[in-house]
Amino acid sequence: MIVIDAHQHYWQVARGDYGWLQQAPEGLRRDYLPADLQTQRHAAGVSGSILVQAAPSEAETRFLFELCQHDLAAIGVVGWVDFTAHDVRKRIEALLRDGDGRLLGLRPMAQDIADPDWLARPALDAAFDAMQEFDLAFDALVRPAQLPALQARLDREQRLRCVLNHAGKPDLAHGDFDAWAASLARLAESPALHCKLSGLLTQLAPGMPEGVLERYVEHLFECFGAERLLWGSDWPVLTVQSQYAHWLRLARAYVQRFAPNAQPLVFGGNALKFYRRSTDAFRPSSAGADA
Repeated sequence: MIVIDAHQHYWQVARGDYGWLQQAPEGLRRDYLPADLQTQRHAAGVSGSILVQAAPSEAETRFLFELCQHDLAAIGVVGWVDFTAHDVRKRIEALLRDGDGRLLGLRPMAQDIADPDWLARPALDAAFDAMQEFDLAFDALVRPAQLPALQARLDREQRLRCVLNHAGKPDLAHGDFDAWAASLARLAESPALHCKLSGLLTQLAPGMPEGVLERYVEHLFECFGAERLLWGSDWPVLTVQSQYAHWLRLARAYVQRFAPNAQPLVFGGNALKFYRRSTDAFRPSSAGADA
């Protein structure tokens, strides 16, 4: 079985555009680069990763393009562009050119924007028009309060391929299940929307048992089915709560429980299909074969 990590980060602190790291746990305030992950990924049997932006800059997206040349398991990049820029289409075209086939999608860091309705603003229409023109995926990084704005955007963008990051970041620490669950059920009515089975462990409050996740994960399967769920590690953010191999084992146990025949889909097939990557380049025997 080909295993693809649909959500993984690298960063180099000295680059200076990771402002959020200043308030992050101390363990994250250092470099995380291919050499830090290769052994773990190989041991876990993961064949490839989608690199996702971690800084609101086009320069960081180009940095990820460069890392793809040194990490053979990095099969593409979800980058960043200023969605409100007057020349956003030209900016996206430039990233596509510089990425040379590596740019798979875009992700504005909406969770860090105070306005819960930001995603629904007409000022972003040109960016979404360009994404659909170039068949780029949209990674939606939102908080629960922003889910209605995402709904409004999806209602208007019928051709947009969208994947919800980290299940919409439910407030596990305070047990806020019902409102999140209702919003997700409504969102999942859009057949183009997928969801990443990622980022949940780090939503737990200190001391909370992992068993808290079960009903949230069960709801994801109820809403999206196994055909629209993509497993992702969210490494290295994951490291503040757990380890790479542990989260993969836990996720596999959930899939076995809620969709026992869907392991190949959730752990690889869905990511390759959603991000328009061919299976021809991947063989189970080459898992983790990095430069």
